Amino acid sequence: MTCSACRFPVQTQFASPSLVGPIVEEGLDPATDPAWAESGAASPAEYARWSGHLCGMTCLRMALGAGAPSLFALRDGALRHGAYTEDAQGEIRGLVYAPFAVYAREAHGVEATVHRSLAPQEIPGLLDAGRAVMASVHYAIRHPERPAPGRGGHLVLLTSRTADGRGVHFHNPSGTTARTRAAELSLSDFERFFAGRGVSLALRGAPSGAE
Repeated sequence: MTCSACRFPVQTQFASPSLVGPIVEEGLDPATDPAWAESGAASPAEYARWSGHLCGMTCLRMALGAGAPSLFALRDGALRHGAYTEDAQGEIRGLVYAPFAVYAREAHGVEATVHRSLAPQEIPGLLDAGRAVMASVHYAIRHPERPAPGRGGHLVLLTSRTADGRGVHFHNPSGTTARTRAAELSLSDFERFFAGRGVSLALRGAPSGAE
């Protein structure tokens, strides 16, 4: 689906958008997702193991727009570049920003700039310059009406300012409803969840399609 507000695709890190809520908030096993193969995973087990870690790849996929590789094809490329790692116990770590930026440039021709310290007030300027911003936020940003339990640990894709120019429009790979998948918040509300870091992507105009 293409967002009417910003023309970027709206996608989730789980293959069935209707199951995002049950998976992330009710403990449903991702391996039971009937659409798992659409992600490009080799098996339901691989899909279940990795899908919760692929918010960053979902952001990249939305930024790439029509014709983007599958989610797990992007994961494979990121792994080869060291943007994800697995320790001796098999624990998945990442997204690691610096190798991800190299991957985005070398594999997809996207200039990616790592922002290890990014003030919320700097984000509108990046958006105005035609950049999309992968921002580290707490996953609870899908419930902005509640107190923020922390900052960081999940990536969303900021694509534009809000119509009034005072807030940000962003796509959340783990949004549980249409309204939280393509969401808008004031900068002050966004800041409550924002870890002050991310990666900005220089794109050649807004993507023009979705799956």
